[in-house]
Amino acid sequence: MTDRVQAVVIGGGVVGASVLFHLTRAGWTDVLLLERSELTAGSTWHAAGGMHPINSDPTVAKLQKYTIELYREIEELSGQDCGIHLTGAVFLADTAERLDWLRMTDARGKYLGITSEMISAEEAARLMPIIDPSQFAGAMYDYEHGHVDPTGVTYAYARAAMAAGAQVRRHTWARRIERTPHGTWRVGLYDTSRGDLAGASDPAAECDDWLEATHVVNAGGLWAREVGRMVGLELPVLAMEHTYVITEPIDEIVAHNERSGAELMGSIDFGGEIYTRQEGQGLLVGTYEQAAVAWQRQQTPWDFDKRLLTPDLERIAPSLDTAFKHFPVLADAGIARVVNGPFTFAPDGNPLVGPIRGLPGLWSACGVMAGLSQGGGVGLALSNWMTAGDPGFDVWAMDIARFGDWATRAYTATKVRENYRRRFSISFPNEFLPEGRPLSTTSIYEPQRGAGAVFGDAYGLEVPLWFAPEPGAVEDVTFGRSNAWPHVRTEVFAVRNSVGLMETSGFAKFLVEGPGARAWLTHLTAGRLPGPGRIALAPMCNEQGNLTGDLTIACLPTAGGAPDGPVGSVTGGATANAASRERFIVFGSGIAERYYERWFDAHLARWNGGPVGYRTLGTQMCGVAIAGPNSRALLSEVTDADVSNEAMRFGSFTGIDVGWSRVWCGRLSYSGDLGYELWMDAGQLRYVFDLLVTHGADHGLRLFGLHALDSLRLDKSFGSWAREYRPVYDPFEANLGRFVRMSRASDDGTDFVGRAALVAKYGPRGPDLAGDLPPGSMTLRTWTVPGPADRTGFDALADEPIFCDSQPVGWVTSGGYAHFSDVSVALGYVPYEFAHDGVDFGIEIVGDRRTAHLIEDCLWDPEGMAMRR
Repeated sequence: MTDRVQAVVIGGGVVGASVLFHLTRAGWTDVLLLERSELTAGSTWHAAGGMHPINSDPTVAKLQKYTIELYREIEELSGQDCGIHLTGAVFLADTAERLDWLRMTDARGKYLGITSEMISAEEAARLMPIIDPSQFAGAMYDYEHGHVDPTGVTYAYARAAMAAGAQVRRHTWARRIERTPHGTWRVGLYDTSRGDLAGASDPAAECDDWLEATHVVNAGGLWAREVGRMVGLELPVLAMEHTYVITEPIDEIVAHNERSGAELMGSIDFGGEIYTRQEGQGLLVGTYEQAAVAWQRQQTPWDFDKRLLTPDLERIAPSLDTAFKHFPVLADAGIARVVNGPFTFAPDGNPLVGPIRGLPGLWSACGVMAGLSQGGGVGLALSNWMTAGDPGFDVWAMDIARFGDWATRAYTATKVRENYRRRFSISFPNEFLPEGRPLSTTSIYEPQRGAGAVFGDAYGLEVPLWFAPEPGAVEDVTFGRSNAWPHVRTEVFAVRNSVGLMETSGFAKFLVEGPGARAWLTHLTAGRLPGPGRIALAPMCNEQGNLTGDLTIACLPTAGGAPDGPVGSVTGGATANAASRERFIVFGSGIAERYYERWFDAHLARWNGGPVGYRTLGTQMCGVAIAGPNSRALLSEVTDADVSNEAMRFGSFTGIDVGWSRVWCGRLSYSGDLGYELWMDAGQLRYVFDLLVTHGADHGLRLFGLHALDSLRLDKSFGSWAREYRPVYDPFEANLGRFVRMSRASDDGTDFVGRAALVAKYGPRGPDLAGDLPPGSMTLRTWTVPGPADRTGFDALADEPIFCDSQPVGWVTSGGYAHFSDVSVALGYVPYEFAHDGVDFGIEIVGDRRTAHLIEDCLWDPEGMAMRR
């Protein structure tokens, strides 16, 4: 007889045990963990055990802080000692840029509740007397840093979960995973207690037993790829060899212990890619060396258990040379032990967490290389997601949906090696890493490159950031204003004063069609759907009423005839003008393509209305946008369509001929100017681009990139996905309330997802006419920040704290220099009660607390007349 459980967790490392514990804490007790060998086998058992709350992503940092604070609790619940050592640590910067990064990190901690302090190199040496202060420019003191016993933590999670009713089966291999006809999962089990860890790897081998589960969590660690392959999934994850050494007793450490009565604190040394902590009376020294070595690129051996890899001190010798300079006591220290073991990484170094698109009930908890820092947070997020349908906070940095099918095994290997080498490197906001590029390009990549384009990448696609006077330029990475600054300024003024052209192919694009298309989209989105030949913004909410997408939806007109047969009635070519029903093109942020697909799939599966389906258009459909006061004159030169304001009003979306090419033309502009977006088959992109560039010469056309678009949107206080628009804010907090149809609960016979939660919060008509939000609401606002109007200045970037009367009350979501308004701008969230004149605001930018001035509406054209002219 097949056993049945609500959820099965595959993998008995610290992450799998944390998921099991958090599921029981969320109320699911019919849950089971399967471990092929012993708990901690794989990576957990040989981990150095370090933990700290510092992370460049604020949400991940909060989850790391949560993990650290959880350890005392699971000790009490389980009776298992976790070996907690809260020693504190110094984060050491050997360059001015690394010191700036620490200043920004310290500032971010002020609103995250992380206790840290900027200190001098000399003070760092007083706290940790084995460093040479002359090697450093400064430091940050992290009070919450420490280390734990990995085995103790894992068993504490497991025992606390079992006390709540969960089961743990050791020596039980999840050999196969199959989908049942009624939508659950069957897991084939193989008993390894007889010592056979690899003998059953033959695909024809029989399973000893079967288990049925509604949910399956892949927490396979080193074997996450292999578990994924059981259901046809190739996860973007790879193990890397990682080495740390433990020294023999060091006299200076012994003396410090006797003198202070305390353990030596830990350190993170960015210059040497090194971390340290006390181990016994010696020092544990780990390094993320440049000569990174991938482990088992194709297949992790099933019989790999609690093993280590062959030490290779030559590989880490350059890092150790730096360590000898920065930590002089190491030069004479003997090595007692070398640990070389594999850890898994995703291409960007963050975990892979969340539901798998197309496989309902299958969940990922993989790629968590910092398991002792992040394991608790991963378990919390995933258990919330599984039991309540939402992780409870913005987990975009960890969401597996940030990768698409372009993240192949070879691509993953390349990017994992790159990120391993940069584990303790600082990241600059304008930095795009070079490995694995260019991967995906469109037909106008080369002409744009020839025009001086400097590219970044987004969701695998090369996108122009700005245009240099000559090809081959590289942007300087910096926390300030880069060498792109004057050129971006020129692009901005070209758009505002004449006309600019930008490629838009990177948007996510979906064709939605079928008799139930309108009803389904009306249910899925909070905005009013446009009529035929129109385009409109449509916020999309989750069940909690928070944003899960900022979509733009175009309704394609049907191809009905007319008595006089006007040219405008044709929507396709000679053989494609027979569309009898509405169709919709849904546009969204390109980086969220898989995220949207997963959301659409889940809601299609529950849809009981008329037949409807969608298709991802990707780069099969490409586009360019033209914007600026001369854009209408340019467009009129290349089409015989009437593009006058009377014939093509703002918000129109219609088919026109541009030269020989048939395109969809949407009249809208993210820059806030008069503008048009032109969408066409990928094969015609180069033709349309060349035509517009040729005719644009007489109208002052200039190519522009994402940096200029960012500057232009700051003029308008326009937000963007994953910055201002996140699933922790509702559309009214994000200033998108005017697009929400609260007053009509049953447009087209259906209600929209999240409306019930918004009604409970704001009432059936939403906030009152004054826009007042209830206590506890956050609100998106715009500030100007005085400073130099040249390249010497620094701008708010993201995640800086916003102060009110010297107290951190909010945070910046994005910022930069609005060139046309000639002022530095920051967008961010503060509690609604603070968002009014008379409040003294400040924003800390790279360690400098600067006055910030709240503005109403936006800096440029607040009435929105330019885009409607």
